[in-house]
Amino acid sequence: MKFRWTAGNLRLREPFRISRSVMHERGAVTLEIEHDGVVGFGEVVTSVFYDLDVARIEALLESNRDVVEGTSDPESLLGSLPDGPLSADAPGVLAAIDAALHDLVAKLRGVAVHELVGAPRPERVPTARTIGITSLEKSAETAESLAAHGFELIKVKVGADEQPELERIAAIRRAAPDARLLLDPNGAWEPEQAVRMLEAAWEHGVEAVEQPIAAGTPHLLAEVARRSPVPVIADEDAAGLDDVRALGDSVRGVNVKLAKCGGIRAAMRIVEAARDRGVEVMFGCLVASSLGIAPAVHLAGLARWVDLDGHLLLAHDPWTGIGGEDGVLRVVGQAGLCVRKAGET
Repeated sequence: MKFRWTAGNLRLREPFRISRSVMHERGAVTLEIEHDGVVGFGEVVTSVFYDLDVARIEALLESNRDVVEGTSDPESLLGSLPDGPLSADAPGVLAAIDAALHDLVAKLRGVAVHELVGAPRPERVPTARTIGITSLEKSAETAESLAAHGFELIKVKVGADEQPELERIAAIRRAAPDARLLLDPNGAWEPEQAVRMLEAAWEHGVEAVEQPIAAGTPHLLAEVARRSPVPVIADEDAAGLDDVRALGDSVRGVNVKLAKCGGIRAAMRIVEAARDRGVEVMFGCLVASSLGIAPAVHLAGLARWVDLDGHLLLAHDPWTGIGGEDGVLRVVGQAGLCVRKAGET
């Protein structure tokens, strides 16, 4: 097999603020794995949180070159995931190789990736659209516009300032009275503060909250979940299979991100473990192109909540094929990840 990649940047439509950072653009590396003239694609994006810049991504890809190019049968390498010979030093890099292999093998078989892995076909999947931390007025205006464009699920990034953030949540609810609301403080709250905020947010019909307190103290997250009227979804505290097993049923849901767990096969293990414990599943993402989001879209039929809007935040998406502009993700192709480069027919 041939293994190659190119690096570039994904620029956002507007600055995107969460509790710990503001993003204007994100580096992205596009992978290609070729076998018998067929090419599988994957994407890995940079992340300060996951300590990934372009230089480290490329170094990790290079460290896997011999394994990929030394394999004559892509199906055998795919079948070894997620515990095979590929390096897992950075789950995001492993997830991108995993995506390219799934895309390649599915194309060689003439099936879509969801068929390859036995997941339901994601014909119509409502996705959340995220409102970053911004003014009350801008938040309400954005919520109203999203609802008018068909978004049924709105995720609100929130910070640590209690009263202003509660007022912003209330304004969003008034602007989009029928929308399902999710909150995401990105771990910005202290445990007692989280309980107070969630008791107040419950009055505004908030459906669930992601990782309300800082990661690293899952016993405190479990205590918040026990006391909160709003269902708690673990995110950073549910990075991998061992985390989900350790959490048990102490939270209502886990947010599965392929970039943090290592790819499609690893994600399906987590889904199985969560379901065995009676825990709901959410699929989330980083800001990425349609290529980077597509692998999770093929698993979206396994989830209660889908938050796969990273490509919708871009000024220009270099890939297309999964929709989402009207609040609904769709897989319309017949083989592989079902995406194509923008402008191709």
